[in-house]
Amino acid sequence: MNLILWVTQVLIATSFIWAASMKLFAPDDKLAQMWPWTADNAILVKLTGVIDLTIGIGLVLPVLFHRQARLTIYAAYGTIALMTAASIFHISRGEASQVGVNLFFAILALFIVWGRANKHPKIRINEEQALPRC
Repeated sequence: MNLILWVTQVLIATSFIWAASMKLFAPDDKLAQMWPWTADNAILVKLTGVIDLTIGIGLVLPVLFHRQARLTIYAAYGTIALMTAASIFHISRGEASQVGVNLFFAILALFIVWGRANKHPKIRINEEQALPRC
């Protein structure tokens, strides 16, 4: 179960970090070709880029370093919230065909919440004992 959770976390994290790098560093015209909604929403593009980066990091690093591992669960909840908001946004713009990807990532994030909170006991360890403080 731990391996499946890790694969899922790395898959989502890689996808979100890639999306963040595109939203934060790619030229606007290239983004508009990939994602038409970005042409009219420059501030939203940068905001979601920062959120994507935060989620991508939050899904992996806390559990990897055994520090504040519950943050991984919070990042997964953030993924669910972001994917819900993105689905509503795309439906309101008449882009219902884009919602499938959002639902896929939301389901994967829900699996991470379930697995890390209920099935994998390492998330419940006393985090102060996980790594010695310097």
